[in-house]
Amino acid sequence: MRSVETLISEDEIREKVSELAELINGDYAGNPPLLVGILKGCIYFLADLSRQLHGHCAIDFMAIESYDGESSTGAVKIRMDLATNIEGRDVLIVEDIVDTGMTLSYVAELLMSRKPRSLRVVTLLFKPGSFKGSCKPDFIGFEIPNEFVVGYGMDLGEEYRNLKFVGRLGT
Repeated sequence: MRSVETLISEDEIREKVSELAELINGDYAGNPPLLVGILKGCIYFLADLSRQLHGHCAIDFMAIESYDGESSTGAVKIRMDLATNIEGRDVLIVEDIVDTGMTLSYVAELLMSRKPRSLRVVTLLFKPGSFKGSCKPDFIGFEIPNEFVVGYGMDLGEEYRNLKFVGRLGT
């Protein structure tokens, strides 16, 4: 197992999730959105965020594949689609990280074709230096450099997800 250098600490994540929840609570006052988590990386972020949102949040998931190891394949595959009809609903996509934004753009376009009342995006991490997509997140936790990160749900070969912080891999 490779060493991991902390990029964003557990305390910093906790504070940022609270800040994002306050913003989302303000924007959706009295009408919580359907949270759509993009698996698998969103699991910790979605769990922590959802517990701080006001009202009763419905949650659904999509499983999307676009990475092979540390590299994006450029192709987006839906491994699991939503079970919920989103027509006429306020939908908030919950992402762990937005890198190039190509996967997010694909998912947003697909979900918009299903006629939600609104569609917005929250991400814990955003890489502005590599972003090329057409759908920029509405709520961003941290902007980070264009480097591969693990922890707090993000992985390399299904390992490192359970770290309580976000880190960069050493050699």
